[in-house]
Amino acid sequence: MTKAEREEKKRIKLEQERARLRGMMSYELNYSDRGNICGLDEAGRGPLAGPVVAGAVIFPKDCEILYINDSKKLSPKRRDALFDEIREKALAFSVGIVDEKTVDEINILQATYEAMRRAVNSLAVSPDILLNDAVTVPGISTEQVPIVKGDAKSVSIAGASILAKVTRDRMMEEYDELYPGYGFARHKGYGTKEHIEAIKRLGPCPIHRMTFIKKFI
Repeated sequence: MTKAEREEKKRIKLEQERARLRGMMSYELNYSDRGNICGLDEAGRGPLAGPVVAGAVIFPKDCEILYINDSKKLSPKRRDALFDEIREKALAFSVGIVDEKTVDEINILQATYEAMRRAVNSLAVSPDILLNDAVTVPGISTEQVPIVKGDAKSVSIAGASILAKVTRDRMMEEYDELYPGYGFARHKGYGTKEHIEAIKRLGPCPIHRMTFIKKFI
């Protein structure tokens, strides 16, 4: 392949990526006259251990972040790179964290809502409208737009999902050093065969959600 052919291939790929991004901007464009648009999403509803984390992000208008997408569709390397770019380019961003003990006390749905409220309330810039991944969060006065599979349809929600996912994954990697033997750095607390066998062998550790693992102990 010649240099000119490589350049043309690169140009076509960039055009395709920008077209994909335009498709993920439809909600942002639809509400562009409403002021600051905030994406809101969470990570960690399903795991047997660790916190639930919510991300919130407000991007300036005309902000372009190539390859932003639902965090679950990205490689860890790509998520880490986008995590830094999101924080650099955002008008405001924050995360809300609710630990496993609170999950046990108030249940995972209420803990998720609380993490989302904390994320929104910690923003340095007030949002005028929230684009949420499928939920409407009680206790927030700002107008909310729940979007099913929103992390794949809205760049704002995708950005929030990356903030939440990377923050939580890094926490679980730190917990892996504190509580070795469970494999937290690999499965991030989810109920893999390795994790369940470790619980049966070692018993629970301080970051396990007891309401989630009671059938294994």
